[in-house]
Amino acid sequence: MSIDVEKIRNIAVIAHGGAGKTSLVEAMLFDSGISDRLGNIQDGSTIMDYEPEEINRQISISSAAAYCEWKGHRLNIIDTPGYINFIEDTKCCLSAVDGAIVIVSALSGVKAETGKIWQFACKYEIPRMVFINKLDRENSSFEMALAEIEESYGATPVPLNIPIGAEADFKGVIDIIKMKAIIYKNGKSEETEIPEDMKDTAADYREKLMENVAEIDDDLLEKYIETGSLTDEELINGIREGSLTRRFIPCVCGSATGNIGVQQLLDNVLLCLPSPLQKVNITPISGKDLQTGKLVQRQPSAEEPLSVRVFKTIADPFAGKLTLFRVFSGKLKSDSLILNASNDTKEKIGHLFYMYGKKHEPVTEVGPGEIAAVAKFKSAQTGDTLCDASNPILFEPIQFSDPMISYAIVGKTRGDEDKVSTGLHRLLEEDPTLKLHLEAETQEMILAGMGQVHLEITLEKLKRKFGADVIMKAPKIPYRETIKESSSARGKYKKQSGGKGQFGDCWINIEPLERAAGFEFVDKIVGGVVPRQYIPAVEKGIIETMHEGLLAGYPVVDIKATLYDGSYHSVDSSEMAFKIAGSMALKNAALEAKMVLLEPLVHVEVITPDEFLGQVIGDLNSKRGKVQGVEPQAGGNQKISALVPMAEMLIYANQLNSLTSARGIYTMEASHYEEVPSHIAQKIIAERNSEA
Repeated sequence: MSIDVEKIRNIAVIAHGGAGKTSLVEAMLFDSGISDRLGNIQDGSTIMDYEPEEINRQISISSAAAYCEWKGHRLNIIDTPGYINFIEDTKCCLSAVDGAIVIVSALSGVKAETGKIWQFACKYEIPRMVFINKLDRENSSFEMALAEIEESYGATPVPLNIPIGAEADFKGVIDIIKMKAIIYKNGKSEETEIPEDMKDTAADYREKLMENVAEIDDDLLEKYIETGSLTDEELINGIREGSLTRRFIPCVCGSATGNIGVQQLLDNVLLCLPSPLQKVNITPISGKDLQTGKLVQRQPSAEEPLSVRVFKTIADPFAGKLTLFRVFSGKLKSDSLILNASNDTKEKIGHLFYMYGKKHEPVTEVGPGEIAAVAKFKSAQTGDTLCDASNPILFEPIQFSDPMISYAIVGKTRGDEDKVSTGLHRLLEEDPTLKLHLEAETQEMILAGMGQVHLEITLEKLKRKFGADVIMKAPKIPYRETIKESSSARGKYKKQSGGKGQFGDCWINIEPLERAAGFEFVDKIVGGVVPRQYIPAVEKGIIETMHEGLLAGYPVVDIKATLYDGSYHSVDSSEMAFKIAGSMALKNAALEAKMVLLEPLVHVEVITPDEFLGQVIGDLNSKRGKVQGVEPQAGGNQKISALVPMAEMLIYANQLNSLTSARGIYTMEASHYEEVPSHIAQKIIAERNSEA
């Protein structure tokens, strides 16, 4: 049976890594009674971080869903990753929720990752509230956290409760609406009067709360100016309005691991964050009608045509693919047939269930506003739209960032290529930010992702789930060779071993062409000194030798070869002999043509906050980069355009994160080839020859 839409709250818990997201969700599940124990990250007992890679590293690397009941409401909670390598997963989850709890650590304040995630929430117009965490820790500061929220987000933080005590003496919170204290002792809370020494502070915060509420409505403002006060009911309605319209950010505080202030957070989730019915008034459910091509809207009603967004895919070697989704309108039932509007295929719905970490609760149907999962979809991928085939709708696709770093991967055991490829393709279904391709030139399998930790964890999963163990190596740089001067040389191949011999003789001239011009072959034979049937063989010999390389085994490019003389034997000459002669002639001519090594350059665009501009430019210069220009961007950022050798950019993602506190982003694309400086070329040639 479907749940009343008005009683649903779909919320994501978001923040930078280490802020306490998973600990907070564990406390919410415990306090609501759905869990009988308070999960702990240190001992690996949490409901939400259940993957071995998460337990070992003690970080969330993948979003996880759970639900709980609180005061007659259904809360669907998504615990999201906060580390920079994994926040594209968080972006997907935000497309499926109506509200978000942003955790700000009272120790570290607002970090760079939190800023990026905040921008994702702004894109989806998601109302937010803040939980200021870790107030029981040494050097924690409630006031510092409030100041950083305002400075970093340009939003007005409005505390709904404030801490009683600090650091080791933190023992509860004061409810600014009720003007009551909630004291925690031995895991239990008691509502009591505000301590005498905090009454003035609490009154000041209540005054600020009333001011912020009054400013969102002219009638309230007039009353507040006249009387200097608002009723509790007016405060509550104003807080709801201010939060849903994002005029200000409601803030509550506590300790997730100490389970202090979490019940007050749950109460305020119901007050400050929207139901699906309220969210549709903020951001309509809209998509393209595939029959008319026009934009259409859906209401969060069971009577509306079905519309669903897939926001998460989990690859399981035994259960198959697990697909998490949000129903925006209509009802989804087991054993029904629906349309995947993103790829125009039909999907059969198997068993439906609610997620509770890694556990499943079977259900026969899910209605509007609900979050659930289904197993063994054939083609549905993260971000896809599923709908009623007779009323097809396509939601705006989720735009994922391009991978930031690439490595070549090789199976540790010979013959494991199929196992590696199959397993990786399954993991690619789970993680759309991973990319895999076979580099045609080097014949290397290249895996690209959002950072080194992202790729390392992917390969750990590959080994655990699919039994494929691989080694990660820096990919080979596709260097090229060319010449700088013209030269001529003879290639003469003569072999006599009894019976018919082999004879081919040719003279060629080679000269450099413009960069990226390729190869040109010119036939200037006069008088038949080389018979016409052997001339293509000379060209073939030259081309094959160019492909093998002459200096360090890299392909030779941008040369013109002219065949202008030669001789032949009426009996011993053959195509094979002239092919060998052509190869010999090129090798001999190259000795005098000043061969050089070429390297690929990439065009790089880096967006960085102003404060890191100098460091980023200096780093690009140190990589032999040529900065082409700098342009101001919105939000106090700068865009740097530069040309940089590809060899210097292999681990740039990690370096840029370090330079900019993970606030910089970049893109790059192939540009052109340029000559490698001689001192670097000598090292490359020496290394290449030592490998041979």
